[in-house]
Amino acid sequence: MSYTYLRGALAAAAFTLALNAATSAPAAEAARVTIGNFTFGPAALTVKPGTTVTWLNGDDIPHTVVADDKKTFRSKVLDSGDTFSFTFTAPGTYPYFCSIHPHMTGKVIVKAS
Repeated sequence: MSYTYLRGALAAAAFTLALNAATSAPAAEAARVTIGNFTFGPAALTVKPGTTVTWLNGDDIPHTVVADDKKTFRSKVLDSGDTFSFTFTAPGTYPYFCSIHPHMTGKVIVKAS
């Protein structure tokens, strides 16, 4: 097992623990997308307005997170263990992709309660 892979796996575990610990705060909602094996998981995520979505690169190679319109949100290149967050304020469907590996796609669906 490579050091880079192990570092990414440890970062993913730490991130999950941090998200679980933060659930006691009633303020803003949070959701997570994990990047692994050249996929976004989950591929489609439904959240409420005001939710901050955080993408975690658990892969051992770099990836990006870019809105299809290339304007709404765009991450820097995420190395193993890096994260990118964006808060979705308006209802709608927000498709995105990895600009390094365009076959990697996902979407965030924002629905009011």
